[in-house]
Amino acid sequence: MEPNATIRQVWRYPAKSMLGEPLEATAVTPAGVLGDRGWAVRDEVRGGIRGAKKISKLMGLRAAYLRPPTVDDPNPPISITLPDGTVTGSGAADVNELVSAALDHQVTLWPLQPATDLDHYRRGAADSDDFLQEMRAVFGREVDEPLPDLTGFPPEIFEYESPLGTYLDAFPLLIMTTTSMRSLQALLPDSQIDVRRFRPNLLVDIGAEQSDDDPWPEMAWIGRQVAFGDAVFEIVMGCPRCVMITLPVEELPTDRTIMRTVVREADQNLGVYATVVEPGTVRVGDQMRLL
Repeated sequence: MEPNATIRQVWRYPAKSMLGEPLEATAVTPAGVLGDRGWAVRDEVRGGIRGAKKISKLMGLRAAYLRPPTVDDPNPPISITLPDGTVTGSGAADVNELVSAALDHQVTLWPLQPATDLDHYRRGAADSDDFLQEMRAVFGREVDEPLPDLTGFPPEIFEYESPLGTYLDAFPLLIMTTTSMRSLQALLPDSQIDVRRFRPNLLVDIGAEQSDDDPWPEMAWIGRQVAFGDAVFEIVMGCPRCVMITLPVEELPTDRTIMRTVVREADQNLGVYATVVEPGTVRVGDQMRLL
């Protein structure tokens, strides 16, 4: 049965690993949601563009665009609200000092740079010389848990922090269903399963009556194309989850049981990655068509 699915939420994240902005509608370009991850911090201690996998306190900062992104101006200036309520921004002379103090780590704030600037995107130094230890720390895995299979990822991300010219983890879009969130909540009744932990671009509702037999229904879309409005996406692979889903976010506490459950019950994946086949506009309430 084809799902009767609609977009429940649309999210844009102006700065990598900082809290994002809910939207009613957005343009989607070949690079994903217009303005998504237009800014990021660079680690001035170990080098490289960094996210919350390495600098966990980034998830306590909130970024918002000061004017809407456009195709000609995809990463305009942003404001940044720090955990103590201080508001700074990309145009402030002391923004690097304020953000560094909030993170307890020396960083600088950067907009997207050209894809040809290889040194800008090159990975910084690892925290450990032990490769397995480094990978377990990044992905939040215990010693007896499997590491994710990354063979489907763009090969450049093993040398560079992200696909060149972007601050994305791997692919332009992350799509999740409300069903997956309900399934995880049912497995973890004492946890706070909140969309802010999982950072999808699109949260899709397929209705509780259609999802009783499939706790993770978006996994069935892998290898297919889906359309919302006039945009078409190809579902590429499941999203292997990293340590970020266990970190504190605003009032949400650290919760490592979430990772234990995703590894054990969902084969490490929650949500699906997608590429853009046909750019267009997506809106809250758009119905999904499986192509």
